[in-house]
Amino acid sequence: MAFELDTPHGPARAHLHPAEEPVGALVLGHGAGGGVSAPDLVVATEAALAANVSVALVEQPYRVAGRKSAAPAHQLDAAWIAVMKALRADALQGLPLITGGRSSGARIACRTAAETSAAAVLCLAFPVHPPGKAGDPSKSRLYELEAVLVPVLVVQGEKDPFGMPPDAKGRTVVKVPGNHGLKTTAPVREAVSDWLAKGVPL
Repeated sequence: MAFELDTPHGPARAHLHPAEEPVGALVLGHGAGGGVSAPDLVVATEAALAANVSVALVEQPYRVAGRKSAAPAHQLDAAWIAVMKALRADALQGLPLITGGRSSGARIACRTAAETSAAAVLCLAFPVHPPGKAGDPSKSRLYELEAVLVPVLVVQGEKDPFGMPPDAKGRTVVKVPGNHGLKTTAPVREAVSDWLAKGVPL
């Protein structure tokens, strides 16, 4: 079931996959140049539904409008916060919410975790730095991960040119075969399933 939600930067679209008897919900965003049909988002959805966690896959307003270039970060964050507020008030009312996404979507979820009262954050292919910029501290996005105060799972390809975040208190990093695309999906599904079963405060 898909429906549009108003945001300050135009309508977003949520694709809702309800669990039969949900104990929580997982809200995931897409990467900068991709959509909600990315392989890792699909298997994360499957893993969540198997754990009785409803899922909403969210398309940012620029994608709904047919644009390929991502909006500025402050617009992405504002739209995401508006979507989360709307989902809490209606489709996912009363459920603890895990937020997350792949790549850019993971960054958005991290930056807004406190404001959206996320119970936990799922990061698929978190882009620690631009490719080839590992040695430039000014290009690191690790601070976005480090600002999250709730449990975090990062599922990262072993050969991801965007880098590998370190383990930290409250943060689990699972290395899987592949690169930034996370197209070897079985290990991604397993990582998300294990995390939901063991470590998320729902």
